[in-house]
Amino acid sequence: MHAVFLDHSSLDLGDLDMAPLREAFSELTLHPGSEPAQAAERLAGAQVAITNKVPITAEVLAANPQLKLILVSATGTNNVDLAAARAQGISVCNCQGYGTPAVAQHTLMLLLALATSLPQYQQAVAQGKWQQARQFCLLDFPIVELEGKTLGLLGHGELGSAVARLAEAFGMTVLIGQLPNRPAREGRLPLNELLPRVDALTLHCPLNEHTRDLIGAHELALLKPGSFVINAGRGGLVNEQALADALRSGHLGGAATDVLTTEPPTHGNPLLAPDLPRLIVTPHSAWGSREARQRIVGQLAENARSFAAGTALRVVN
Repeated sequence: MHAVFLDHSSLDLGDLDMAPLREAFSELTLHPGSEPAQAAERLAGAQVAITNKVPITAEVLAANPQLKLILVSATGTNNVDLAAARAQGISVCNCQGYGTPAVAQHTLMLLLALATSLPQYQQAVAQGKWQQARQFCLLDFPIVELEGKTLGLLGHGELGSAVARLAEAFGMTVLIGQLPNRPAREGRLPLNELLPRVDALTLHCPLNEHTRDLIGAHELALLKPGSFVINAGRGGLVNEQALADALRSGHLGGAATDVLTTEPPTHGNPLLAPDLPRLIVTPHSAWGSREARQRIVGQLAENARSFAAGTALRVVN
């Protein structure tokens, strides 16, 4: 099979072993990146399309009736017209669970940075404030111990469970929230019961019509004064303007996000305003360890080999 990877550099920074993927195909063409308008032409003659974020639209598929398989080098498949692929008999496979250790440690890193006021202390040292201090230490910003505090989780799948284990290792109590439009489960708390009880809230659930703006102004007001909010899930789970307002008001002790509703945020975002206090924004980098990206290479190769053998893995369509 001939495969074309439309945006190879979104995965490989030159530090990955691509041999497993090359060995899965008779021919593999790697494009560092592709504009949406280039997708149809670049897939001409290929049986397999590999994409991370380049859209595979109905028009692209119609122009390439020879396609048999679409491999997504991520979990989300919103960039693929699944209905059109199904109509053409094209299988779609994604990658799953590859970033759990990386995202879990990133989540705890954000929580620890908020709890210890790490960015503020780092900036203070860079500005010479410690050097000018009258005593041996600088304690200008609050430091909160995680031990004995309560973490609220929205999303308790593989990733949420990994975050829970790390939080418990720091001595935290973990409570799990009930997601909307999901069957009630024992031990899951409705949002109006969960939020007032937690010292920190972290989100690891999918973004869909039921979870968009899951945490808005009303929900943020239910949180304890001084609590933390962390979103390493999907942009749109937390209403960005409401979060910015809650930070400005001083109600929250801090917030951190690795995701925004539009990425990259070329047209700005409420959470990129320069006056927001105690906010950490990372550029959707939580998943990006070399180990996690190498797992994606392995899963792409597995998906291709299993499809060729008639026992497709990780099929989403």
